[in-house]
Amino acid sequence: MPSKTPIRYINVRAFAHATEDPEKVLTAIRNTLPKELGENAIFQKTSLTGHHKNPIILFETKLTDKQQLPAALEKIAASLSSIDKEKLDSEIKLHLEKRNLYLRFNKQSAYQGELRFSSNDPIHVKIHFKNKTPAEIVEICRHAGVLP
Repeated sequence: MPSKTPIRYINVRAFAHATEDPEKVLTAIRNTLPKELGENAIFQKTSLTGHHKNPIILFETKLTDKQQLPAALEKIAASLSSIDKEKLDSEIKLHLEKRNLYLRFNKQSAYQGELRFSSNDPIHVKIHFKNKTPAEIVEICRHAGVLP
């Protein structure tokens, strides 16, 4: 990745449901990030109430350190299987909106240190790019190894 990052910020968030250990959910979220970024990230914790009055905690952080943002994209690239990269490539239009790339990772897999795509109760990652078209974002992702 070039030294001047094309990424403006990365939002990462996930819900911890009443049946989940909030610390394990936080660990899973941190595992989606490079070690230093994950350890230093400050998470906002919001208490919510579910449809059936069950307690839910929303963990959310916004990463803006321009020096470390490229490492987050590289971590994703290094952690994805070739099958997930191929799947993302074939569905990329579903993951792009305006200047954002949206990714959803399985919490259980992330807790175990692996990144796998999931749409069921995932860790949400939003990567916001500076003044880039969808085609430019795809090219940046290819260059970083997120796409084949």
